[in-house]
Amino acid sequence: MPHRGIATISFALAVCFLLLSHFDAQFFLIHFYESLIYLAIVLMLFYFEERWAYMIGMLAPATWLGLNMAWSGFHGITVQASSALHPHNAFFAMGLLSVLATVFSFLLIASCAFRWEREFRGLGKGWSTLVISAGVVGVYYALIVIWILRWPRLVA
Repeated sequence: MPHRGIATISFALAVCFLLLSHFDAQFFLIHFYESLIYLAIVLMLFYFEERWAYMIGMLAPATWLGLNMAWSGFHGITVQASSALHPHNAFFAMGLLSVLATVFSFLLIASCAFRWEREFRGLGKGWSTLVISAGVVGVYYALIVIWILRWPRLVA
């Protein structure tokens, strides 16, 4: 398999989301669904579809980071980071996994961008790959957003 680093980072992101589904049982299916796109990137690399894997590897984590920032804001991200630094906190595992997922997301974006620039720049397939991949990632995350918005509200 070429580019083991990108496959490893994608797999690590999938594991982070799968572990989050364990520690955040209320959102088990959502975290499980979030992990699937990163497993798909690993499969695309395994079957030598690097062009699609690199583009989705740039777009999916960037979209997740944007949605995370829009959903919880900068304050929510700092709360997650602070809970990751306090092992005696009840939310330590979730905070640590969220911080790891954020770091792995930035690493995946940077490594996929580097490989894309190195291997596919100037071949003339960039715009079509970008548009199709953006459509796939957009539909993927739109389903997550609709799923979360339709989640039953807890009434106190």
